[in-house]
Amino acid sequence: MPSFPTQARLFFFGWLVYLFAGPLHAAQPAVEAAPAMQLEPKALDVLKAMSAKLTSTPGMSFKAITTYEKPSRPGPPLAYNTVALVTVQRPDHLRVLTSGDGPATEFYYDGKQAYAYAPKENLLAQADAPPTIDATLEAAYQRAAIYFPFTDVIVADPYKDLSKDLRLTFYIGQSTVVGDTTTDVIAYASDTVFVQAWVGTQDKLPRMLRAVFRDDPTQSRHQVAFSDWKLESAMPEQFFRPQNSEKAQRIQFAPPPGMRAPAGVKEPVAKPQKTE
Repeated sequence: MPSFPTQARLFFFGWLVYLFAGPLHAAQPAVEAAPAMQLEPKALDVLKAMSAKLTSTPGMSFKAITTYEKPSRPGPPLAYNTVALVTVQRPDHLRVLTSGDGPATEFYYDGKQAYAYAPKENLLAQADAPPTIDATLEAAYQRAAIYFPFTDVIVADPYKDLSKDLRLTFYIGQSTVVGDTTTDVIAYASDTVFVQAWVGTQDKLPRMLRAVFRDDPTQSRHQVAFSDWKLESAMPEQFFRPQNSEKAQRIQFAPPPGMRAPAGVKEPVAKPQKTE
């Protein structure tokens, strides 16, 4: 498989936001009247139960395998994969270690500082951060195009965030294939994205999300499979800071070369620290 472009090795996080959210920031066609909402209660109940489960624990960890498609030279899509080991400690600690078809990257948030570290390249960005995970994720996206495809799972109130833009939900049925357990399969959509979700029937944990963005002309599919769930986890403070990075080259929190923050996006709450 060909290697990724050199600039991707600086910040693979930034390329993820391009791959997953790029279509959302493309030039938009003339505004059309939004279709009437069609929200099936049974599907909403699955989303509410999932959200309640995720918010009921102060700490959790999981593995997220993301598969995303990009068109090949002849046209048919190629699939690329990443593996993220995620640890959340509410309301103000997060660690994401990502590896896969691209450079390894690490993101840390300890309640006061946010760090993005590329261990192979020995590059470290560090900045003052807002007081919550949600605000820090927003600031990281605004400032450096850092985005995680599982963000909807780790925010403070997943259902509140999802329900703001819902236009369609419906219940599909049950599956015994995904996640080695029985899952309730639902679909939900906003004006920008259509998602199929597999949620554990018993444990109410998300097992897989599969998304297609409405304005993506290639209709590429983006999938996140969740496993190794551990709830009620509690880790020491140092766990949420990069290790062995004392000699890392300091860089600014900024999008990769050639990328710009979406038009109209507000400045983040936190400004990056000055590099020495």
